[in-house]
Amino acid sequence: MEERDLICIVCPRGCHLHVDKDLNVTGNFCPRGAAYGKQEVTNPTRVVTSTVRILDAELPLCPVKTKDPIPKGKIFEIMSSINKVEIKAPVHIGDVIIKDVAGTGIDVVACRNMEKI
Repeated sequence: MEERDLICIVCPRGCHLHVDKDLNVTGNFCPRGAAYGKQEVTNPTRVVTSTVRILDAELPLCPVKTKDPIPKGKIFEIMSSINKVEIKAPVHIGDVIIKDVAGTGIDVVACRNMEKI
């Protein structure tokens, strides 16, 4: 594993982190920055946000997100799955839109209430 320089995104402070080959993190002002630096180097994850087409609703798109962070390498596969989905109103915040997306064990959920028109 090679050394990396990162900017921490855990809080607004934006610490400049340095992660060495032994996963020692420097430059962080809190323990969360150290944990972020180690995770970003060993197994980076992201929450994916997007929209899906919705029928019979006032708006044509419903915002969705992954319920938990997913492996960064799965983003394109997950987006491909999301882009194929079309749902019908009504939908409520937290409703599962795609269960176990891309075999990650993580669901894609609705982020807005969308009532039927």
